[in-house]
Amino acid sequence: MSSPTGSTALLTDQYELTMLASALRDGTAHRPCTFEVFTRRLPDGRRYGVTGGTGRVLDAIENFRFGEAELEQLAATRVVDDATLEWLRDYRFQGQVDGYPEGELFFPGSPLLTVRGTFAEAVVLETLVLSILNHDSAIAAAAARMVSAANGRRMIEMGSRRTHEEAAVAAARIAYLAGFTATSNLEAGRRYGIPTAGTAAHAFTLLNDSERAAFESQIASLGTGTTLLVDTYDITRGIELAVEIAGTGLGAIRIDSGDVGVLAQQARDQLDGLGATGTRIVVSGDLDEYAIAALRAEPVDGYGVGTALVTGSGAPTAEMVYKLVEVEGRPVAKRSSHKTSRGGRKAAVRRYKETGTAVEEVVYQVAPGAAEPVLGPHDRFLQIPLIRDGKRAEGVPTLEEDRQRLRHALVTLPWEGLKLSHGEPAIPTVFHEA
Repeated sequence: MSSPTGSTALLTDQYELTMLASALRDGTAHRPCTFEVFTRRLPDGRRYGVTGGTGRVLDAIENFRFGEAELEQLAATRVVDDATLEWLRDYRFQGQVDGYPEGELFFPGSPLLTVRGTFAEAVVLETLVLSILNHDSAIAAAAARMVSAANGRRMIEMGSRRTHEEAAVAAARIAYLAGFTATSNLEAGRRYGIPTAGTAAHAFTLLNDSERAAFESQIASLGTGTTLLVDTYDITRGIELAVEIAGTGLGAIRIDSGDVGVLAQQARDQLDGLGATGTRIVVSGDLDEYAIAALRAEPVDGYGVGTALVTGSGAPTAEMVYKLVEVEGRPVAKRSSHKTSRGGRKAAVRRYKETGTAVEEVVYQVAPGAAEPVLGPHDRFLQIPLIRDGKRAEGVPTLEEDRQRLRHALVTLPWEGLKLSHGEPAIPTVFHEA
């Protein structure tokens, strides 16, 4: 949700600021530190993760400012002491951020984001960073699986009514990055330049005195290239009316209920019999990647996806964590038996066969004297500069560039890695010892 002031500073957990207050009091706040975002495991049933939300994270960090409204709220609720309030008044992140660009695949242990700065300026970003990356990466993975299952057919994101209003905009953005063709969400279209689509719901047909009247009205307004929703009453009669009114040049029909596979086949036969051989068939209604895959052999030209997409299709979080891994150049790590992490700043290389197929993800230490892995002729580094000295780095990819990155990345996975069934990650993560 956007703040009334435009600031992202209070989109956080209270303990970020109480830790800050304690560190300022005891003098540890200004120690140089490195925090790392990674996931220990992929959600159940997933073979790969998709980095999503990096661009939104950079915007959010730029707007992480404590104006008068934010400071007054903290003062009124006594979350922190006066000295901490004064420190926050001048807060600007001045550190460095490196990370995987959006659209890059990731696996367990991948160092998705590396944040370097003082403890004080980096710790307060934890909740904000994780809330964006966990949400957007979950949507990105679900969307990528759906796009793969659709096998090149048109995909429309239409989940705005099934999630928070701001989450809907973020989901539309990331679905487009993952390969969706368009969104129904107009704010996403305005904010990110994403193509928008939409025609009519059942309510419009019910509003009119007859289905014929509804179709005639829609065509008069939107033209014969529109998409007519034909399943309000009887689908067979609806298709007949649609072609009768629009002619054989009707753009598309949409089926939103029933056994859409069987109905799509029947609709194709009927349309062809009426001479509307170029009229497309769009289906919607509780679709996920499994339903889309099951429809691959049917004469479906496009899919409208809502609830499953905006909820991550059963995996609403990417399970990422933001952990302190280095203090004053010294590796630190949590040793809990259930939540282990590896200390020290890290980066990663992905190795590829000559054919372009990915083989493994190599994670290595970045430290004075530590040896980097030797790159093979087809290998590449994964992290890129995102923020330098508090400012967005030059050359951060655009949404369109990230969209192409993901399209290419999916082609590099071993074919087993694209299966929708349960299994191991598509490629292993190897931790390179210096």
